Amino acid sequence: MINPWEEISLDDYENHMSLDSVKQLQTMNSIMKEQFEAYPVAKAMVLGIAGGNGLEHVNRDKYRTVYGVDINEEYLKTVSKRYIDLSGILKCLKIDLIKESDQLPNAQLVIANLLIEYIGYDVFRKVIHKVDPEYVSCVIQINTDDEQWVSDSPYLHAFDRLDEVHHQMEEDSLSAVMLELGYNNIFKTKVQLPNGKALVRMDFQKE
Repeated sequence: MINPWEEISLDDYENHMSLDSVKQLQTMNSIMKEQFEAYPVAKAMVLGIAGGNGLEHVNRDKYRTVYGVDINEEYLKTVSKRYIDLSGILKCLKIDLIKESDQLPNAQLVIANLLIEYIGYDVFRKVIHKVDPEYVSCVIQINTDDEQWVSDSPYLHAFDRLDEVHHQMEEDSLSAVMLELGYNNIFKTKVQLPNGKALVRMDFQKE
């Protein structure tokens, strides 16, 4: 069975996420600026890179390598074209995290925004164990409506199959998973979105 994310066009995804009623693309962009600047690292990995939103905040003087990981090859091709100025630093990797996490390289910082809900805690545990970062910065979506967790928009039907891979996220559950792996929660913030949803950023550091 093909993963639903391999069939969603980047245009549909980005147009949906940037709608005034959704505002996730804009919110995520400002969060990623903070994530890239937060810690003294030179090698980062962005899981579920999609179209590369936020990569313009990568400081070439700070970062030696930034891995962009995604299951969708077309997304990665677009990222490479959009961020040609990061040539030599940005390395795009087509990896299915559910089946191929053993192929992931090491990094000092893992950024996983709106990603864990599509692979689940168990797979995320394997990913972090393999990459072995010093810091992990995640953004999860907290939903007020369990039935309608994808915001209504003209692009809604592009995401019909995501129900097959979606996992409801809880802050306490994520903290528990990370604690098992030896990571302490060192930062947490919440941003309210226009449609009653919220994005929670949680950062962890290895003990």
